[in-house]
Amino acid sequence: MKGSTLFQVLAILSVIGSVLSKECTNTPTQLSSHTFRYQLLKSQNETWKQEMFAHYHLIPTDDSAWSDLLPRKILRQEADELSWSMMYKKMKNPGSFKVGGDFLKEISLHDVRLDSDSIQGRAQETNLKYLLMLDVDNLVWSFRKTANLPTPGKPYGGWEAPDVELRGHFVGHYLSATAQMWASTHNDTLKEKMSAVVSALSACQKKMGTGYLSAFPSELFDRFEAIKPVWAPYYTIHKILAGLLDQYTFANDAQALDMTTWMVEYFYNRVQNVIRTHTVERHWLSLNEETGGMNDVLYRLFAITGNPKHLLLAHLFDKPCFLGLLAVQADDISGFHANTHIPIVIGSQMRYEVTGDPLYKTISTFFMDIVNSSHSYATGGTSVSERSDPKRLASTLQTENEESCTTYNMLKVSRHLFRWTKEVAYADYYERALTNGVLGIQRGTEPGVMIYMLPQGRGVSKAVSYHKWGTPFNSFWCCYGTGIESFSKLGDSIYFEEEGSVPSLYIIQYVSSTLDWKSGKIVLNQKVIPVVSSDPYLRVTLTSSSKEGAEQLSTLNLRIPIWTSSKGAKATLNAQNLDLPAPGSFLQVKWSGGDKLTLNLPISIRTEQIKDDRPEYASVRAILYGPYLLSGYSSGDWDIKTGSTGSDADWISPVPAAYNNHLVTFSQESGESTFVLTNMNQSIRMEKFPKAGTDAAIRATFRLIFDDTLEKISSIEEAIGKTVMLESFDYPGMVLVQQGTENNLVVTDPPKDTATSSFGIVHGLDGKDNSVSLESVTQKGCYIYSGVNYSSSVGMKLSCNSSSSSSEAGFSQATSFTMNNGLSAYHPISFVAKGGSRNYLMVPLQSVRDESYSVYFNMQP
Repeated sequence: MKGSTLFQVLAILSVIGSVLSKECTNTPTQLSSHTFRYQLLKSQNETWKQEMFAHYHLIPTDDSAWSDLLPRKILRQEADELSWSMMYKKMKNPGSFKVGGDFLKEISLHDVRLDSDSIQGRAQETNLKYLLMLDVDNLVWSFRKTANLPTPGKPYGGWEAPDVELRGHFVGHYLSATAQMWASTHNDTLKEKMSAVVSALSACQKKMGTGYLSAFPSELFDRFEAIKPVWAPYYTIHKILAGLLDQYTFANDAQALDMTTWMVEYFYNRVQNVIRTHTVERHWLSLNEETGGMNDVLYRLFAITGNPKHLLLAHLFDKPCFLGLLAVQADDISGFHANTHIPIVIGSQMRYEVTGDPLYKTISTFFMDIVNSSHSYATGGTSVSERSDPKRLASTLQTENEESCTTYNMLKVSRHLFRWTKEVAYADYYERALTNGVLGIQRGTEPGVMIYMLPQGRGVSKAVSYHKWGTPFNSFWCCYGTGIESFSKLGDSIYFEEEGSVPSLYIIQYVSSTLDWKSGKIVLNQKVIPVVSSDPYLRVTLTSSSKEGAEQLSTLNLRIPIWTSSKGAKATLNAQNLDLPAPGSFLQVKWSGGDKLTLNLPISIRTEQIKDDRPEYASVRAILYGPYLLSGYSSGDWDIKTGSTGSDADWISPVPAAYNNHLVTFSQESGESTFVLTNMNQSIRMEKFPKAGTDAAIRATFRLIFDDTLEKISSIEEAIGKTVMLESFDYPGMVLVQQGTENNLVVTDPPKDTATSSFGIVHGLDGKDNSVSLESVTQKGCYIYSGVNYSSSVGMKLSCNSSSSSSEAGFSQATSFTMNNGLSAYHPISFVAKGGSRNYLMVPLQSVRDESYSVYFNMQP
């Protein structure tokens, strides 16, 4: 059979599926939500369950345009002849495919090492610690239970608990993550652990003896095939298959490949039985339950084995009712559950790579275009409560935005498209989504603490969303699985290559790292100076050394991102200036070992309107600094005044790095507790000592503003004896102001007469070596006074010893504080934006932990 004929058969089968199966999950239902499904299945309310599952399947969709792609005569003929044996026969000659691709080649994770002091390096190390924390016996407990093997250890909780139908999915992710992490680090302990998991699963598969391998019994597939309520069993099987295939791909584990092919043989036979017993229509109908990326992993397997069974089964998981809409370029994906369908698009991309069928390149290109133009937040992520409507995003801003899984999968879509096209726009997208939608889903450097959703609303917090921060051993949501994968492969999209007589390297992400470039016969070192707000440039240095005995001329292609500008940009090769192309292009450089290249790209502030075409939301905008989305600490305020000149300097300014030396927190001991001076809604109180990375830590931090504006200190001890104003960290521009003796202190705009907001930092009245007191400049002998009463309803005041009702000892204690470095600090990328009623401290969204923030603002002149 000629390749072109086989392409037609594949397309016809898609059409037939669309013609026969007139249902598709394109309307929002509660059952489509992972969160809701977990709640429902854990509930003891059987009446509620019956009521919800009564609406299990589904809503018709109009596939007429898709079915019109091919002549009706051909469709009728193929439909009449359709049978399992006919399908297999037509798939049996995959060698005739002409794979269409002058694709860029992936650089192996084995050849890239991240610098440990980079953001990516720290995120990778945090993830490595988590992978090593997890116990093998606990991970495979439910697999052993299903296989009737002894079950040492204890099962994990959350979505891996023994009564959750999705159990086992995280173990598949763990196999992928550990394989990728081992390739990225070659950590021997991790290699032992992941090999132990593979061996344990192999024992389970052999015990069952059919090829079946799962943490739940095969009865769930009986329900799936009977179109009865069940929670996505193929979703979990996809994760296990992908994990085993990654163990083979990255760790060369032949046992894992054998396990994969045996599993696929089992499911090949199951799907064959459904189609023979019923019809292919029945199989298409069952795909309305989430199946993950089954088509993706099966196309990947076919690329390794060349087995036509794997190709056929991959094709049968392509979900034609969804891909059909994209094939005819119908912008009608609104309401589809986002992370059910993005993996199907990734599978269609693999179909293009292994078959060369250009239709599937068109499908994914169109999908990326409509998601980016209509469904994406400024982070690059998408979805609210796991789905999205086009150009209506302003109404969706809340806590349940941007499921982390969707960003993980959209990165895969863009990565494929970049490899095929070399278009900078896809690399720019990858940088945006990774920087803002992935790197901030860990809580700092706490292993195993991640989020499900990335809130986008006004005054939201990652800690106050529905799921909040997860826990290392009792969450295991879908986004934990994709999270551990994301942080295991941070080196996989920095470099790509084209092989040839003169090898060519594409550098699309600027990340401090070292590349052992085998085709170029050099070791390349990329050093990126951390970006700061006070020096608006991305500064990159590339150096290399030739491998011993190797001299190879090569070409470097460096991405010039769309967010930079030509004005002020500079590149030098061995101290010789280079001509730079326009943003959105590649700088091409001829390269030899020993060369040195420096690249300085200007970074500026820009704003982007939210994807919403309603006029009333035209002023809702996000603020970006290069690739970094800035979030403003806010309890819900979102008005920004941009001024009338159109200059960014009218409304936003960088925070000098030296200001971190001026940040302080004032504390007092009371009994066994420590309390801190805190700005609570512009009123000063004493509150319990907070955890770092919280609103309370921000409120307990103040900046010292010296009466001599040129004053510089290298340590807070140097502030003793000086006159200062106390600026609230999260209310930049507002300072602590006295309102007369025995009256409460407030935080407000500095008065014209700054004396009422000025205090002398003097040695503590209690006589202790490490204490200070804050004395009024205008009223000598009067000090900031706590009253040693730490009720949150009682405000702090200015008090004088003669007017205080407390004893002299009590007065000295109440006016003496320990002055330490601030509980919060300015991020290197920090700005102050001018607001209507208050200013905002702006920092990269990725750096925020529990603090309340806004990422969109109402921007008015």
